[in-house]
Amino acid sequence: MSTIDFRLIRQLWMFLAVAEERHFGRAAVRLGMSQPPLTEQIKVLEQSLKLQLFERSRRGTQLSAAGAAILPAVRQFAGQVEHLERVVREVASGQSGVLHLGAITSAMLDTVPPLLNELKRAHPSLTVFVREIDSVEAVPALLSGELDMAFVRIDGDVGEGISTLPLTEDRLAVALPDDHKLAALPRVRLQSLAAEQLVMSSRQVSPVYFDMLTAICRAHGFTPRVLHEVRSVASQVAYVGCGQGVALVPASMKKLAPANVVIRPLKEKVMVVTAALAWNAARFHPLVEVAVQWLEKTHRKRRPEG
Repeated sequence: MSTIDFRLIRQLWMFLAVAEERHFGRAAVRLGMSQPPLTEQIKVLEQSLKLQLFERSRRGTQLSAAGAAILPAVRQFAGQVEHLERVVREVASGQSGVLHLGAITSAMLDTVPPLLNELKRAHPSLTVFVREIDSVEAVPALLSGELDMAFVRIDGDVGEGISTLPLTEDRLAVALPDDHKLAALPRVRLQSLAAEQLVMSSRQVSPVYFDMLTAICRAHGFTPRVLHEVRSVASQVAYVGCGQGVALVPASMKKLAPANVVIRPLKEKVMVVTAALAWNAARFHPLVEVAVQWLEKTHRKRRPEG
């Protein structure tokens, strides 16, 4: 088993500084070292990788094609190292309560903040790392332990020991251009969308949600004609505004629709989960238990209002 090459890590850090500063002198100042050792370490790195990373001329220091090719991966690596350092600092200072949380954008706007406020109130030393994710990323990240909890658009049994708790649901509606023939109706029958071109939330981003909407359409006698698959519900509405079809969306999107898009409820009452909590039941985390209990209690209080 090979050991960690800390010298390589340090050299990659130096490469990143030179790549971003485009100047060995400025990079050396940023790194708190003199220029000659920096130049020497970059040469050692180039020899080790068997790549020329920089092109030096009177005009200054420029990335070579090889240097430009590895730069994004080095940046990502540097970010991961910084994240590790932050976690280590928190644990070393006695703030060992660390929670890694992933969420879709809409959940970050409304569902996540009240929970974090409650957790911080009960556990002032808690450190929370929040990451924006797509729904499809939740299960792998929960299984690997990369995330402790995820707030995503997911419904029903996802298997693999992942528990879910539906948090918010909404009536399904249709987003239409304001000049569409169906826009004049107070409610739209689902069957009337059979010939329409649909903008759907991508199956790659949220497979469970995509399959559920497709199944609903088939249950009403038609297979949806999907023109575009997009990354979010907000994007669905934006595409409709650009004349790129119609979209099945939660009724609450009415408050975000631009002037040229109308949101009409379906004649059929179809409810969809717009956000759910997911966690790995096989990996015990005391703060996840606290979060689940608080969300269950809050959800029960809200349920009669729906």
